[in-house]
Amino acid sequence: MKAIQFHEAGGPEVLQYEEVPVPELGPGEVLVRVHAAGINPPDWYLREGLKVMPAEMRPPLEFPLTPGTDMSGVVEAVAPDVAEFAVGDEVFGMLRFPGFDGRTYAEHVAAPASDLAHKPAGLDPVQAAGAPMAVLTAWQYLIDLGHDVPSPFTGQVHQPVPITPEMTVLVNGAAGGVGHFAVQLAKWKGAHVIAVASGRHEQFLRKLGADQFIDYTTTRAADVVSGVDLVIDTVGGPDSSRFLTVLKRGGTMLPVFFAQYDPEETERLGISVSNIQVRSNGPQLAEIGRLFDEGKLQTGVDSTYPLSEAAAAHTRAAQGHIQGKIVLTVTP
Repeated sequence: MKAIQFHEAGGPEVLQYEEVPVPELGPGEVLVRVHAAGINPPDWYLREGLKVMPAEMRPPLEFPLTPGTDMSGVVEAVAPDVAEFAVGDEVFGMLRFPGFDGRTYAEHVAAPASDLAHKPAGLDPVQAAGAPMAVLTAWQYLIDLGHDVPSPFTGQVHQPVPITPEMTVLVNGAAGGVGHFAVQLAKWKGAHVIAVASGRHEQFLRKLGADQFIDYTTTRAADVVSGVDLVIDTVGGPDSSRFLTVLKRGGTMLPVFFAQYDPEETERLGISVSNIQVRSNGPQLAEIGRLFDEGKLQTGVDSTYPLSEAAAAHTRAAQGHIQGKIVLTVTP
């Protein structure tokens, strides 16, 4: 079969389209013919040698590596101890995360059955492959963590804040993968949703349910918003603290990517900060799948690339300003 591999860390150009063996099934696994594979930040973090992580948290890397965690496809074989899936089932999932052994940039993948769910009938393979990591991140932040594993970044177990109709939720980076699902989930729960993104994403986000839109290229959120109950900051980075002042006392900041906050400042403002490490969860995806089928959720697709052009897809990802997800098409 064909797969994407890289033999050293580096830029998109290290991604090679190569012949590799079809994976063998282990206990609790199913063999999936991959129809599409979603691209996520951990894919390019891995390709770059995990430089984004603190040195003490980086696992050793053994090359060659096949990136990817998200996929959709059709079951072709089932281990004897798997009862919930059968040959011919259409499935989607995020495989073996946290970790870097998903290997979904490939024509076939051996997938843990526990990480899979049946593909929602209302999603095509590309939309399904774009959903898992991003929608599970938003779900585990906002709706149900689904485990009691402490965050590796804080040592604390995250507790989702119940979203109620009288709440105001601000999503920064609202047009991206996690952001556009966070907008939809907050709206599903009845919140007043403020979306922050560049102006070209306004119509996209309003269609997803955003009540208010802020173009960060022309307006600072802190200048026009206050009294927010919950901020989901999908951008992170050194400037994240600029959103603290939009929160009311007792509000919560949820940084999705690496971000540091002064504990004295957050205590003075009466603000809680919490984050998670998203984890694979097939049963949660099955629950989320029902929302897709009911039309409560949709996957925005920025662009698609054939598997053989994974390097071009990573180049597109590096350009930023993504609307929804970038997806690799693998087999028809």
